[in-house]
Amino acid sequence: MTEMRCMILEQKRQLYSRTATGERIRRRRKLLGLSRKELAGRVGKAEKYCADIERGYCGMSLETMIGLAECLGMSLDYLILGKDGEERINREVERIWFLVKDCDERKRKKAMELLKVYLNE
Repeated sequence: MTEMRCMILEQKRQLYSRTATGERIRRRRKLLGLSRKELAGRVGKAEKYCADIERGYCGMSLETMIGLAECLGMSLDYLILGKDGEERINREVERIWFLVKDCDERKRKKAMELLKVYLNE
């Protein structure tokens, strides 16, 4: 039983890719309109460290993963392994972004206000 459990854990471990994780972080950061500097400030890390994470050059602690996931509105499953219902949510967020990306700042703010009002009903 223990040997089987170790094999399963090893298979899951192989699914983790620092490069793919960094790419998911970069895509979400850009989708949210955050600069790398803003993201770094929000999670309390250096900008270069965040850049290295996005490029897959280095790993990160669990605390950093949790901070990034919370800041970017991602589950840890999606952040680390790219799995769960996040793909559907990402497509919806991308559609919303597509609708507002070319609007001026006033229209984007108004759209956000309307979305917040609608979601709080």
